[in-house]
Amino acid sequence: MMIQAISVDMDGTFLDADSTYDRERFEKIYAELEKRNIKFIVASGNQYYQLKSFFPGKDDQLFYVAENGAVTFHNGELLTVHHFDEPLVQKILTTLTHEYRDLKVILCGVKSAYLLKNVGADFKKFAEKYYFELREVDSFDKLPNDTFIKLALDVALSQTTQIVEQLNDRFRGEIHAVSSGHGSIDIIIPGVTKGSAIQRLLTEWQIEPAQLLAFGDANNDLEMLQLTPHSYAMQESSPEVLAAASHVAPSNKESGVLTIIEQYLNGHL
Repeated sequence: MMIQAISVDMDGTFLDADSTYDRERFEKIYAELEKRNIKFIVASGNQYYQLKSFFPGKDDQLFYVAENGAVTFHNGELLTVHHFDEPLVQKILTTLTHEYRDLKVILCGVKSAYLLKNVGADFKKFAEKYYFELREVDSFDKLPNDTFIKLALDVALSQTTQIVEQLNDRFRGEIHAVSSGHGSIDIIIPGVTKGSAIQRLLTEWQIEPAQLLAFGDANNDLEMLQLTPHSYAMQESSPEVLAAASHVAPSNKESGVLTIIEQYLNGHL
C-alpha cells in the first residue's frame, strides 16, 4: 500500500493516559513522513488552540481538523468553517437549560469557547484542559460575539446514550449529537464530521481515500475510519469503532499509533 496521508484522533488514540505522547519517538517518525511527503492530519473534537499546543513549531506543516470537522486550520489560517445559525444555538441552549439537570455545557466558537461562571471549579478545571481559549459568561441569554460551531456537553456516563438519542430526536435534521467518549457529548452540524473534513482535504490534494491511514477510538471517529481500508481502532475503542475499523492498533497507553506508523514506514504492514 502507498500511504500519502495519516489522520489521528487525539484523546484515547494518539495521546496516552497522561494526555501526552513520546515526543522523541514521534520526531523521528515525523522526519521520515516529511521525507516521503506524507501529510499528517490531527483530527479531534477538541479546540484548535488546544491541539496545536501539542505540536509546537509545526503549525506550517500539520493540518488540524478541529471541533469534529467544523473547522480546518493550517499554518495558523482558518481554511474552512461550518457554523450554526444563532437562533438554533439559542433554542438548543434553552432546551438544555430547562430539560436536563446537572448537565454542563461549553459553547464553542471560532474565536473562543464559553462557559457559565457558576458551573463550579471542577468543571472549569476540566474545560481549561481542552479549551485554551476559554471565556466565562454570566448567562447564555445573550450570545457572545462569535461564530458558533459546536456545543460540548458533560453528562453522567450512564445517561450518554439516552441523551444523544433524545437530542437527535428533538432536533432531527438540525443537529447531530454524538458521544465523544467518557460522558462527553458533542452537538455538531449534520453532515459535518471529521470524515467529511478529511475527505475535502484529500480531494484538494488529489489523494485517494485508500491512501489514508486513519486512527480513532470513539464514535465521532466513525466517518473518518470509514473513509479508508487502512483504518485502525485502538484496542480500547467503543464497540461501534471496533466494528467499523479494518484493523486494531495496540492501546494508546502503549503508543499504538506510533507503533503502527513505524511498521508501515519499515515495510511491515
